[in-house]
Amino acid sequence: MSPADDVESTTVIGSDHVSVGHNTALAEPDRETMYVEDAEQLVATLRAVGVERGTPVGLACGDGAGLGLASGDQSWGLAHSDPTAVVAAIEREIQPRWVMWSQDTAAFLTTAGVRVRTCWDVAAVHRLLFGGWRVDPARAWAALHGLSNESIPSVGQFDFLATHSEDGNDEQPVRPDGHLRPEWAAGEWSRAPKHLAQWASTALTASLLQQQRLGLLRVGSHPLATARSESASELLCAEMAFDGLPVNLAAAEEVIASFVGPRPQNDREAAELRRVRDDAVLHHAPDGDTTDLRNPGQVKALLMRLGIDVPDTRAWRLEEMRTAHPLIDALLTWRKAERVLTTYGYGWLDDNVGSDGRLRGAWSGSDGAAGRMTAQAGLHNMPADMRVAVVAEPGHVFVRADLGQIEPRVLAAVSGDPSLAKATTADDLYAPVAQRLGVERSVAKVAVLAAMYGQTSGTAGQALRGLESAYPVAMRYLHDAAAKGEAGTDVRTFGGRLVRMGETPYGLSDRDERAMAASRGRYARNAMVQGAAAELFKVWAVTVRARGAPIGARIVLCLHDELLVHVPIEHADETVLLLDNCLQEAAHRWTNGGPVRFVTDTSIIQRWSDAKG
Repeated sequence: MSPADDVESTTVIGSDHVSVGHNTALAEPDRETMYVEDAEQLVATLRAVGVERGTPVGLACGDGAGLGLASGDQSWGLAHSDPTAVVAAIEREIQPRWVMWSQDTAAFLTTAGVRVRTCWDVAAVHRLLFGGWRVDPARAWAALHGLSNESIPSVGQFDFLATHSEDGNDEQPVRPDGHLRPEWAAGEWSRAPKHLAQWASTALTASLLQQQRLGLLRVGSHPLATARSESASELLCAEMAFDGLPVNLAAAEEVIASFVGPRPQNDREAAELRRVRDDAVLHHAPDGDTTDLRNPGQVKALLMRLGIDVPDTRAWRLEEMRTAHPLIDALLTWRKAERVLTTYGYGWLDDNVGSDGRLRGAWSGSDGAAGRMTAQAGLHNMPADMRVAVVAEPGHVFVRADLGQIEPRVLAAVSGDPSLAKATTADDLYAPVAQRLGVERSVAKVAVLAAMYGQTSGTAGQALRGLESAYPVAMRYLHDAAAKGEAGTDVRTFGGRLVRMGETPYGLSDRDERAMAASRGRYARNAMVQGAAAELFKVWAVTVRARGAPIGARIVLCLHDELLVHVPIEHADETVLLLDNCLQEAAHRWTNGGPVRFVTDTSIIQRWSDAKG
């Protein structure tokens, strides 16, 4: 569909000096402006044109400029000093599915205290359809219209195709060549209610084109449902970024001090503490040694002087040699302290923990590879020692739930292997697998994980061969994924996410080409499982978000396969049951009612460190 094929009228509300527009480059028809005086009348207007619960409604909010809405073949612009209050009124009365360009809109609403039930996030769905992470309205629009990223215009670019004299219609978001105007993509849409309405209309058009593409996909689950859960996960991300993770500052500083000493009062004290930490390592070096411990080359040379020849000084390598010399043990201890100081030290607390004791960082619903949620400000890589400082607020507890043996259970679901699905009925999936293979449980576990990660030798080698005959459907699924990866063919997960394999660089030797192909094969087979697991996890998380809202249960952390829910203490037991019920509901919908059983380890805790495992 070209821009000219989709013409949407615009009714501008609440402004005496606005006109009617379109979301294309066509001429504007002369339409009478409709005026609505308040949110209540706008709700009535939306209902009159058929908007009801779940109806897609394009939304663009401009701070101070008002808001734009679009539904069906109409769009509206509203001049209002508090556009989020209008959105809140519509959400309260109708609960449409809000169509947004990106999480930025959700963040704008959440910051104002407005939390909507559902949405369609164009950026999130773009990542699902086209893979990767980088996306903006211009890229999403170009992809949906078959336009090259290289031809996307930039602000200030000297362009013969879209000058004022060429089309005379810079008031429209789409250029004659089909691209979004760079000025609009850069923020021109927020200038006035009319523009907001056009931008909401363009987002709605993009969502409809995305739905068309999703409808053509043939994967195991329902791509449209995946798009909705991916969109809802962006709402959750905006809320987690706003709410933050409860942290006890005194406990956090105590942990940091145990590694690097008390908080220095000035630069002189900081330098002295640094010297003391360094001396604890250099004490084991030859007299007078002045090695800079922060320089890997100098550290390697120091080890050589001690008679220890290593190709590099990576932590995993030195860990294997910890007892070879006292300096190595001291160095590894020093490195842990240094990481705390530079990444999770006092400056980290100052930068990321608010006066309300909440640790905040930006969240994304997809990492751009297999689709896992990611976070900034160290929320995804916090050292285990620091978890003692993550403490529920007074009158609240955490309910922590961790999906058990998620990857092999997901493999059973996505591959449709009946024998592996039967094994998931056990609380410990590896026990029946071990029995079937005739090996120890530990060997069976290594074999299953090795199969998903592409390992073919070592301890699990013999058991891997047993997997081929015991679970042929699952193994064939992994082999097929690996074959596509080796050939450089992109793959799609169970829910429809495109995982890019990348191109082979020109000029590689045959050996390097084979190595790269093998690496892609391992990546593809693992991405098909990890990507599907990420999809299921997000369906679970957004279901918990929806079902837990009435009792004040709020997700404050999504860590790989783990949810941390902050909840009033009187609803703790109810939340435990809710988490399991939501998992079963999510799994039933995601697997189309398949036989695979999913389990979770759930506990009520006061501190994150109280959780076992």
